[in-house]
Amino acid sequence: MKKSVSIVLIFILSLMLNACSLEQDAASLYKQEAPLESQIIIPKSFSNNEKETIKVILTQSGKRVKNPDYVHFEIWKQDGSVKYNMEAAENEGNGTYSLSKELDHDGLYYVKVHASNDNSIIMPQKQFIVGKLSKSELELLQKGVQKQTEAHEHHH
Repeated sequence: MKKSVSIVLIFILSLMLNACSLEQDAASLYKQEAPLESQIIIPKSFSNNEKETIKVILTQSGKRVKNPDYVHFEIWKQDGSVKYNMEAAENEGNGTYSLSKELDHDGLYYVKVHASNDNSIIMPQKQFIVGKLSKSELELLQKGVQKQTEAHEHHH
């Protein structure tokens, strides 16, 4: 009697385990993510008091995004002394968006792009220089390069 109960129990457990196993096409039943990607393009050189244009090219699933939910640019100076309000980008067509800005102080700046399309939100950031760097900004950049170099050396 015990043997038949054990066999029935093993049979039931194996049925339950088989019910829990993944179907080969289970992944296709879920929404496939297509992350939004960006390439920020900054002019080779910025001069203070001259209008320059920063661009971003948005792609998703290998195609240029022609009608995103939104694209905004945010710009600030590294030391916090200058911060511009977030501004909507101009649509230049074919997935390219831009902002023309006159930056009136030399120094180390950052631009952050806020973009969304098809439930994918990104906020890439890039560093750039306007005019000449102060001594403290130059030291900050040099420390960043040293940290990167040290980090790479420890991995060998």
